[in-house]
Amino acid sequence: MDNPAPGPVWRLPAVPGLSDLVSALQSAGYRVIGPQVRDGAIGLGEMHSADQLPFGWGVHLAPGGYRLRERPDMAAFGHSAGPQSWKQFLHPPRERLWSAHRSAAGDFTVEPADPEVRPLAFLGVRPCDLRAIQIQDEILGATRHPGSGYAARRAAVFLIVVNCTEPGETCFCVSMDAGPRAGPGYDLLLTELTDPAGHEFVLQSGSAAGNEILNCLRLEQASPAMVCGADDAVDAAAQRMGRVMDTADLPALLVETLDAARWDDVAARCLTCGNCTMACPTCFCTTVEDSTDLTGDHADRWQSWASCFELDFSYLHGGPVRSSGKSRYRQWLTHKLGTWHQQFGSSGCVGCGRCIVWCPVGIDITEEVAALRAEKDARAAGPGQQQSDQP
Repeated sequence: MDNPAPGPVWRLPAVPGLSDLVSALQSAGYRVIGPQVRDGAIGLGEMHSADQLPFGWGVHLAPGGYRLRERPDMAAFGHSAGPQSWKQFLHPPRERLWSAHRSAAGDFTVEPADPEVRPLAFLGVRPCDLRAIQIQDEILGATRHPGSGYAARRAAVFLIVVNCTEPGETCFCVSMDAGPRAGPGYDLLLTELTDPAGHEFVLQSGSAAGNEILNCLRLEQASPAMVCGADDAVDAAAQRMGRVMDTADLPALLVETLDAARWDDVAARCLTCGNCTMACPTCFCTTVEDSTDLTGDHADRWQSWASCFELDFSYLHGGPVRSSGKSRYRQWLTHKLGTWHQQFGSSGCVGCGRCIVWCPVGIDITEEVAALRAEKDARAAGPGQQQSDQP
């Protein structure tokens, strides 16, 4: 995606501005996907009008806990990351890779599946999720896999990112350099303002495609006071993170604590259910399954999401490599925060906090890292130093 030099900053009134934006995207041929209240949560789904946005709804987040709450205003994006990420639309939970057919004459042919590609507009992407999409681009995108279904779907996506002005209780995107202010890579960028002056957005374009949509909207240039107010709101959000992760020398810390007692502690709590990997916006592991019909003349190969918490995930002839819950949790955490750097040049965590919220027993990744660091420091201090520190 191109990222031209910053252009004008526009004012978009919440109503009817968002309706105009959705209509412009639909007229341009995009299927608009955005947040909406359903099943007791704010999830993602196709939008037919801006009225479906979760106006006036926020969320309360806690380890192992999520609930909706009514806001004192009518903010459309006044909520933190929900249970679903945009990953599901780019890297589907289940996807057919190819089909094979045997004709009556006995000929055998294999036909690669054509990925279903329809232009999508993602409305309401958080900066942490923008970073997550960029991480998956590096792993699954056109650079490494130019002919993949992911690459085809990603090329057809239009991104409308919303700067975060109200982080949740489990958010730590500042620690992971993934928010609350969006970096480059968006087509349009919104910052929501809800104050006595009114409900409106600061709007900027980040691409040529974004400029084309701007040309379809009724806009006026944002005042300097409005731009400063938007900047101040995002800066204030950075000071209100619900969690903090100390990332100093984190890959080295994880290598040096592979035998830490803390792994036994977390293993005693972990259900190895894999919820954290399903909710995580960057986890990308899959498994492959083949199926045939009763005649044996037709077969399909399917790719489905998998989790490193599954006992069979590391199965080799004779049994799984990681048979204990301790080893599987350690594999997930050390890869996400450690060896991911060696493979892909960055952390695999964007600080969205989903793994904390959707863990049934409330395991907190920031707490586990802090405990590992404390155990390492205690070991380095030695028994004598530990005793001398006691009152």
